[in-house]
Amino acid sequence: MQMHEVMFAAWLGAWAVVAASAAVLWLRPSPKPHVRLHVRLLWLPVAAACAGVMAGRSGVLVGPWRADALGWLMALYVAALGGVIQHFSVRYLHGDRAYPRYFSLLTWTTGAAALTWMSDDLRLLALCWALMSLGLVGLVALKREWAPARAVAVSMAKRFSLGVLAVAAAAVWLGMAGGSWRLPAALAHARALPGWEREALCGLLLVAALIQAGQWPFQRWLLESAVTPTPVSAVMHAGLVNAGGLLLARMSPLFNVGGTLPHMALLLLAWLSVLIGTGISLVHVDYKRQLVASTMAQMGLMLVQCALSAYGAAVVHLVFHGLFKATLFLRSGSVVPRPQRQWGLAAAPSARWFAVAAAMGAATAVLYWAVTPQEPARWLSAMFLGAGAALAWRYLSALKEGRWLGFAVLAALAALAELARTGLAGLVRAALAPAQAPPVVPAVAAGLLAAGAVTLWALAVSPTSQAFVRLYLWLIHLGEPRRAAIEPHPRYLAAYAEEAGLG
Repeated sequence: MQMHEVMFAAWLGAWAVVAASAAVLWLRPSPKPHVRLHVRLLWLPVAAACAGVMAGRSGVLVGPWRADALGWLMALYVAALGGVIQHFSVRYLHGDRAYPRYFSLLTWTTGAAALTWMSDDLRLLALCWALMSLGLVGLVALKREWAPARAVAVSMAKRFSLGVLAVAAAAVWLGMAGGSWRLPAALAHARALPGWEREALCGLLLVAALIQAGQWPFQRWLLESAVTPTPVSAVMHAGLVNAGGLLLARMSPLFNVGGTLPHMALLLLAWLSVLIGTGISLVHVDYKRQLVASTMAQMGLMLVQCALSAYGAAVVHLVFHGLFKATLFLRSGSVVPRPQRQWGLAAAPSARWFAVAAAMGAATAVLYWAVTPQEPARWLSAMFLGAGAALAWRYLSALKEGRWLGFAVLAALAALAELARTGLAGLVRAALAPAQAPPVVPAVAAGLLAAGAVTLWALAVSPTSQAFVRLYLWLIHLGEPRRAAIEPHPRYLAAYAEEAGLG
């Protein structure tokens, strides 16, 4: 066996060990020490994937699997994320009735997610996609004695079933039409398909990606997922909603020949999701709901990058967003006020500070774009980075002390982030087919950005207008869960007390 095959076999063996450990936890609920042992075993696939990232950058076929740069990166990302979250869950979920089964389902779900991106067989990819979706629904349904959790699990099951059917139909269609179940061969044959078939296949994949990413009009399951325990929310928002963008990246050769319609449909729906998600996160005061809505917006941006054929940028985006969002969920307790020293705040910033912030943002955007202007959708990344720099400088101006230290820290972190982005982009570039969006798509994207900016400015300068009030109330209503997904009084706790003789 070659070295790459040995490394892949070691990675599969590591996942087999942790899957067997998860089965023991499921069948024979174990005390806390056994859970801790299981969590330690999770670092075996992390170590194997890390070795694969460092040494296995070229695509290697091992049976129905393909170990390429993108697959190894996702394997490392998913395994490390799952290990950290389950380590956090050892204490967080302690005392829950389904305590060991959370670890079992978390392990199987993250394992299915990792295997999905190592699949070279269309049937295997569809199967792993279905197992990943089933595991996510199962995690929500574990608290079945709570009515809102049951309602949300049913809602997720309906939408994910549609996504699974779409992926399965696309896989069977591609395999039958291309005469091969191998992913590269089937995608290469897609060029010879009639135009309506290519667009129909792209449509099926778009439906699956939009459902998985919680995009409009399928966003309801994501907005109601706040009922899940924090560790489940972390793995959901950091590792599983990203699968929609990865699916489109894997299938990028099909979209290259799919015509303008799939790109335009994805761009419009994703941009609408960005606006809705951002609006909901701004008007709601519940911290977890704000995080959920921001995930909807960030996944929309990732899909906008896919619509512009910037798949490498989308993969880097989902990795950074996942790490950031997992940290926010696991650190959500830090938003509780504590009696500690606060930074001193200065008076309201003057007009000069606004001008300086705008200049800083513009300079950052131009500098970022000038480095490699030929990269797909580089201008889009430059615009958002410039807006972020301007906003950061605007908030730094409110500090009486530490202002310049904060600026230096932000500049250093930005430089490190760009180095990490460049490294990740170089890692996945070889695994992604070259792609170019139809010329009309970037033009429409620029028009949407300009129209959105003008509209938001017009609403911001007149916060008492009827249009602003209507939009504000509509966003609040849109972000609220259904009646079945909330419970004013936790009745299941009373049922626990009655069973224990405490009622």
